[in-house]
Amino acid sequence: MAKRKRQETSNGEKPAEVLLTKKAKAAAETMVSTEDGPITIQIIAGSYDKILHGVTATIPKGGGKADFADTFLFMPHTSPIKSLALSPPSDQGPGVPQKVMLASGGVDERINVYNLSAHPPVVKKQDTVLSSLAPRPIKENMRNREIGTLLHHSAAITALAFPTRSKLLSASEDSTIAVARTRDWNLLSVIKAPKPKAFGRASGDTQTSDTTPYGVNDFAIHPSMKLMVSVSRGERCMRLWNLVTGKKAGVLNFSRDLLQEIGERKHSTGEGQQTVWGNTEAGEEFAVMFNKDVVVFGMDSIPRCKVMPDTRVSVHGAKYVTLNEETGEAVMAVATGDGRIMFFSTSEDDLTEPEEGKGTLPKAKQVAQLGGRAVECTTRIKDFTIMEANEDEGKVMFITTGSSDGSIRVWRTSHAELRSAAKDEKQPKQIAELLGTYNTENRITCLESFIMIPLPEGVEESEDEDLEDMYSSKDDDDKGSDDSTDEEE
Repeated sequence: MAKRKRQETSNGEKPAEVLLTKKAKAAAETMVSTEDGPITIQIIAGSYDKILHGVTATIPKGGGKADFADTFLFMPHTSPIKSLALSPPSDQGPGVPQKVMLASGGVDERINVYNLSAHPPVVKKQDTVLSSLAPRPIKENMRNREIGTLLHHSAAITALAFPTRSKLLSASEDSTIAVARTRDWNLLSVIKAPKPKAFGRASGDTQTSDTTPYGVNDFAIHPSMKLMVSVSRGERCMRLWNLVTGKKAGVLNFSRDLLQEIGERKHSTGEGQQTVWGNTEAGEEFAVMFNKDVVVFGMDSIPRCKVMPDTRVSVHGAKYVTLNEETGEAVMAVATGDGRIMFFSTSEDDLTEPEEGKGTLPKAKQVAQLGGRAVECTTRIKDFTIMEANEDEGKVMFITTGSSDGSIRVWRTSHAELRSAAKDEKQPKQIAELLGTYNTENRITCLESFIMIPLPEGVEESEDEDLEDMYSSKDDDDKGSDDSTDEEE
């Protein structure tokens, strides 16, 4: 009986149904307080030009414009960078600085891993000299280090994620999702997604190995760390995986009517580009992003609503923002091709039924937006991040956006402003304050950022002295070897 039940669950013709009796809680995020001084945001941008660019944005206490400075700039890949991921910060200990791991994946099949300092960089004399010579300010952090390179994929890296600090998950165009342990970077497991069948393509002697597109586009891990959903190239479906066993748990096929309703025409791929989990007042849900719309599914795998008001604008990213953890109030943020971040409420009370003859899916309510023509930001947003911090008046959000023209923008808004906009029955409200714009002069493809933790007492001087002693001793050794060589000559 158990074997028959397992076969029925993995049948691709039946929709996948997620059975969770308890509401899983998301992983705890580090909440930084800005009451003691200025806040510093570490921004990392990957580009089509193979450049990994690190920038800090320092925002003064009480508001004001952001001051940008370069922290690192180099080319770690031989091909365009497609994805980035940040781990949670390391545990805080007495006199021990905290670190954040950064992973970057490119078309060159490589995953590079780095250790970044979780604390703001300390301005030194040499940084002042470099800043006076360079066209832009420089704040180099000597604690940033490269860990190594992972080579367990055979195609371009498409997605990276640190569900916890001890695990790194990576997806690739070789149709695999790999799980690596960060303690020793050993490969623990490989989840193989099936390659789609070729329809309407050459076969037999005229078929080539690269005829059919395949590969995992994206994956999303449930907060319980037991489930994962993935979307792939060449497939009009979404797959559910059991992370406990590492096997497929079900398949959700996208119907033709659903794809037509969200702008996926006859010759479109119909494949999901991104997927994300979220918690709302009605419970848990997950969303699948397509080229021009986002569809929200319930835990019964039935479509609940679509998000975009029309299909004229492309979408490039989606994230959930929790406004009230007790009530579960949340909104979805969607990045668009015309330079906006649009916020939608997917609550049952805010859904609008479609007009007769114009589809069957309800539409989510747009409550607010930032960017766009109103503030002269019309360039396509390739990626964005949302960070939260505590201030005197409550929780505030800092939103960083990376555009295809190389511009990084930092915005500031608050939970109160979003809640007020959600209650307004009029047109969507323009929210958020633009704190600053930084031009990287590269075509941005992916973006990550985090709020840096204030440096604990007793860590700054000891760490800097150790680093300075290390480099000074190295210089002395080099100088001594040069002197001995001169004497021999």
